[in-house]
Amino acid sequence: MLDREGFRPNVGIILLNANNEVWWGKRVREHSWQFPQGGIKYGETPEQAMYRELEEEIGLRQEHVKIVGRTRDWLRYEVPDHFIKREVRGHYRGQKQIWFLLRMVARDNDVNLRLTDHPEFDAWRWHDYWVPLDVVIEFKRDVYQRALQELSRFLTWPANGQGERRHTSRYLRQPHERRSQERSNGGGNSAQGAQGGNAGNAQGGGNKQVANASSKAVVAASKAIADAAGSSKLVMLRDKE
Repeated sequence: MLDREGFRPNVGIILLNANNEVWWGKRVREHSWQFPQGGIKYGETPEQAMYRELEEEIGLRQEHVKIVGRTRDWLRYEVPDHFIKREVRGHYRGQKQIWFLLRMVARDNDVNLRLTDHPEFDAWRWHDYWVPLDVVIEFKRDVYQRALQELSRFLTWPANGQGERRHTSRYLRQPHERRSQERSNGGGNSAQGAQGGNAGNAQGGGNKQVANASSKAVVAASKAIADAAGSSKLVMLRDKE
């Protein structure tokens, strides 16, 4: 069922737990993660389609969740041609979605990814609200960002403020933050190494003084040769010293 512009009506689901973490599913035999979603069948309302997809994809029924909010209008994304079946190319452009924000009131072990013969996900976990969009297939990322932003107005955060910190974090930056931390740790190790080197130099200072005293005679004896051969020899000798 396509609209006049070639978009298929669809629903997306953002499922929260009590800590405002979101249900995050790994697609079967793929390295991409996403929210549950699915098409609206002929004669269905978006809400009816949402409850059907919720049960088909993650095994939760209507009594397991509460609706917190939904997007005001359709959010659209276009699907690249190489993902579209040849017989519908030129007609099908992508999806238009109504996104629902749900609160889970069931237990984690009520989730069932094997309710149907063709599961969408093979793993899942709870993730902070602002999910890492770099693990979402590229053409869906903008819609995910817009849905998360619009629905975040419905969230209420715990009084201890932990939820608020999760809300303001953008986990796309995490890899860069880890690399920065590693560089900082590396710098600290370098500083420690430098301190250790300085300590070693201090301990070896006495030995160096003895060596310098004995080498002065060598320098004095070699100076005449250096003067005759030119200043470049003297620089080399000083470098060795």
